[in-house]
Amino acid sequence: MKKSLIGKTFVFLIGVSLLLLAACGSTENSGDEVIKVGVGSAEIPTWNLVKDLAEEEGITLEIVKFDDYVQPNLALDSGEIDLNAFQTVVYFDNFITERDLDLSAIGTTSIWPMGIYSQDKGDISDLEEGDQIIIPNDPTNLGRALLLIEKAGLITLEEDFDGQGGTENIAENPKNLEITPVDSGQTARGLEDAAASVINSDMAIKAGLNPTNDPVFREDSGNKSYINIIAAPTDEKDNVSYSKIVEIYHSDEVSSFIEEEFGGAAVPVKEPISYLDDYKQN
Repeated sequence: MKKSLIGKTFVFLIGVSLLLLAACGSTENSGDEVIKVGVGSAEIPTWNLVKDLAEEEGITLEIVKFDDYVQPNLALDSGEIDLNAFQTVVYFDNFITERDLDLSAIGTTSIWPMGIYSQDKGDISDLEEGDQIIIPNDPTNLGRALLLIEKAGLITLEEDFDGQGGTENIAENPKNLEITPVDSGQTARGLEDAAASVINSDMAIKAGLNPTNDPVFREDSGNKSYINIIAAPTDEKDNVSYSKIVEIYHSDEVSSFIEEEFGGAAVPVKEPISYLDDYKQN
């Protein structure tokens, strides 16, 4: 009986020891914080690097891919993801105002110049009477596209046009161009039928286009309104780990990667978020 009791005690102690060892092993990894970041497909290469660098800081990033401009903010607001990084500051501000979302911009990332693309025209001046131009239809990208078409010398907008509003703001259209707003995700496909299409860089990359070399006319990268940002729920905007992610994104290693990976299609921005406080005056 005594031997049996000793044997059971020994087995019990072995079992407890194994449990303690297992617990110690899980504790080693349990310190890692998992943060879900929603990004567009074009930015996944950059965020894979950020993920690797964050891992060294004890932060585990889970990258969640989105293919549109609506769901990432809704997912952030509902708590499905912790951060997102896919949109310009002007788009973000308009979206959260319209949807009454309590989200905040916490860091700058890069600027992706918009371009006018064409399969048939070698130069923007080759557009002819009545040609169709496809543009994105969401409020901020629509206005941005109209400003780009104006800068290309094709139309004249009302003097007080500030980027808000649609084609009703066209004051002069000498070539009677047919300017057709469609969903941003369809702008690249529009090249199959239209003479030209205004396409965001991330959508262009997704369609296999080169945003540096392929446009017949391209936006410059100096407008603060079109700088992309990292967004978080407002009650988490001062989260230390989130601030660390912004810091990592602004590192020389990430900036160099963006420059080499995208060849000018994306331009890294390392300014603090306060840099965008006056973007509406830019």
